[in-house]
Amino acid sequence: MRAGIRISRQEKIQKARDVLIERLAACDLCPRACGVNRMNNEEGFCKTGRLAKVNSAFLHFGEERELTGGGGSGTIFFSNCNLNCVYCQNYEISQLGSGEIVSSGKLADMMIRLQQDGAENINFVTPTHVIAQIVEALCIAYKRGLCIPLVYNCGGYESSGTLKLIDGIFDIYMPDIKYSDNRLARTLSGVYDYWEVSRSAVLEMHRQAGDLIIDNGAAKKGLLIRHLVLPGLYKGAFKIIDFIRNDISVDTYVNIMDQYRPYYRAYEFNQLQRVLAENEYREVINYARDKGLYRGLS
Repeated sequence: MRAGIRISRQEKIQKARDVLIERLAACDLCPRACGVNRMNNEEGFCKTGRLAKVNSAFLHFGEERELTGGGGSGTIFFSNCNLNCVYCQNYEISQLGSGEIVSSGKLADMMIRLQQDGAENINFVTPTHVIAQIVEALCIAYKRGLCIPLVYNCGGYESSGTLKLIDGIFDIYMPDIKYSDNRLARTLSGVYDYWEVSRSAVLEMHRQAGDLIIDNGAAKKGLLIRHLVLPGLYKGAFKIIDFIRNDISVDTYVNIMDQYRPYYRAYEFNQLQRVLAENEYREVINYARDKGLYRGLS
């Protein structure tokens, strides 16, 4: 039975690889749809050509405990991003592009090494703009015995059409739903249609993976939603919680995060110059509980 599952997934990966690589020639893999020819190393908003760029690959024990389990999450941080968040705590990676260009073979090597080191999963951080390269590397890694869950860890600004192409490949989707206000998304992350796009994407993720399944303390499959509460802007979280409760599932695992700090260009914006107040965070947590959400809330 296990071999049958792996063969099925390998077939899906190979089929998706061919379509995704072809679309790099006039790239529309993320909602920005820049249309540049990345096969010729032209760069659009994400500043990434034919090959992916990786900043680091390591066992991460600072993620949600359901992701880290006992062995740690095998985290691969990709350089660059399709968002331009002015407060990004990883801005040196996402905005300044710190990292090394890697071949599909080298990316596959990273996955296999992390699995050999005891990783509970392979956690692809900021995969949106390099999904073609990831799937290309997965073709190699699966032939070499990769068999642990795959995590799609993203900023929520995803093409539903692209997500449909990778249906059946990723076990766990972990989007960060950042905003419920498009004007705020435009100011702070440089996108005009974040709320509509992210809702559509998360619904597709849930259709594919369902609610989060945990076995022996480690996540195996499903949707895990994150939301970073921003100082002075916390009431925007209420609309996100309503969406999760009403349109996805009351059993959705939601990590409402309070670790905002003013990084990168945050000091250019008055409302972002301070840390989050405890009462702001508690209001969001209490609202989520009042709406019936319970999984992942601290």
